[in-house]
Amino acid sequence: MKSGCVTAVALLMGLSAPIMAQEMRIGVAMTSFDNPFLTILLDGIKAEAARDGAALILEDAQLDVARQQNQVQNFIANGVDAIIVNAVDGAATPAMTQMAVQAGVPLVYVNHPPIDHGALPEGSSFVGSNEIESGTMQTQEVCRLLGGKGDVLVLMGPLENEASAVRSKDIEDVIATPECQGMKILDRRVGNWNRTQGQDITTNWLSSGLQFDAIISNNDEMAIGAIQSLKAAGVAMDEVVVAGIDATPDGLAAMQAGELDVTVYQNATKQGEIAVQTALAMARGEPVERNIWVPFEPVTPENLSQYR
Repeated sequence: MKSGCVTAVALLMGLSAPIMAQEMRIGVAMTSFDNPFLTILLDGIKAEAARDGAALILEDAQLDVARQQNQVQNFIANGVDAIIVNAVDGAATPAMTQMAVQAGVPLVYVNHPPIDHGALPEGSSFVGSNEIESGTMQTQEVCRLLGGKGDVLVLMGPLENEASAVRSKDIEDVIATPECQGMKILDRRVGNWNRTQGQDITTNWLSSGLQFDAIISNNDEMAIGAIQSLKAAGVAMDEVVVAGIDATPDGLAAMQAGELDVTVYQNATKQGEIAVQTALAMARGEPVERNIWVPFEPVTPENLSQYR
C-alpha cells in the first residue's frame, strides 16, 4: 500500500459521526447510467447523500470523455460545493482535476481510478478498490479449479480503462506463477463490460472451433454473456470454468444456478457512500486521504450465502 493511502475501515472510523451537509450540492458525473454495477454505485451515492442532507446533480456521460469534461465544467460554473466523477477514461482525468483544483472545488474520483491517482493534488481524492486484488483473486481460484493447467479465454473491459488493464494483467501474472504455469491464454477480446458483447464474442469463439477450459472475464456482465452463449450452444456448464468480477446480483444469481464458478465482490455501495462522505468532508475544509481503498473479497459457491 502506498504511503498516503488509507483503508475504508480507517476512514469510516474517522467519519463515524454523520456529516451534516447543510444543503450542500454535489455534482456527480457517471460513466453510464446503463451499467448494472455502476447503478449499485450510484445507489450508494444517492443513499449517503440523502442521509447527509446533500443535494445531488446527476449527469450521465454516456461513455463519452468530452461529454464528461463538459459536465465537470458545468458543475464548476453552477457553483457546486463538490464534484464526484466516475471517470470514463482514466487517461482523460488530469484535465478535469486541473479544472476543479483551479476553481477550488473539491473533486472525488470513485471506482474508476484517474491515471495519476498515486499523485493527486490537494483538493482531490480517489475512492475505489485495489484492482491488483481483483484479477489476482479471480485467476487464483480458476487455477485451483483447473488444477493448474488448461486453456483459457479472456474477456476484457475497454482498453483505455485502468481497471480493465490491471485485471487483465493480473490474469497473466497469476498464470506465470509456478502453480499455474500449465495454463495458457488462447485468445483475449474486448467486450466493453457489456453482456451482449460477451455473448457475441463467446459465440464467435465457439463457431471457430476453439477448445478451451475456462473463460476469465473482467466483470460479471461479460461472464454472464459468455454463459448465455455456452448454454445456447449446448455446452454443459460443468465442462467450462467461468469467472467474473463484481459479485453483482445477476452474477450471484448465476453462481446460485451453478453457472458462474467464481466472482470477486467489489463493494460498490460502500464506494459510493465513502465518495459522498469524502466530498462533504473536503467541502467543509476537513483533511482527507488522497487514496481510500475498499477491499475486494473472493466469492465462490462455498461462501456465496454471505453475499446473497
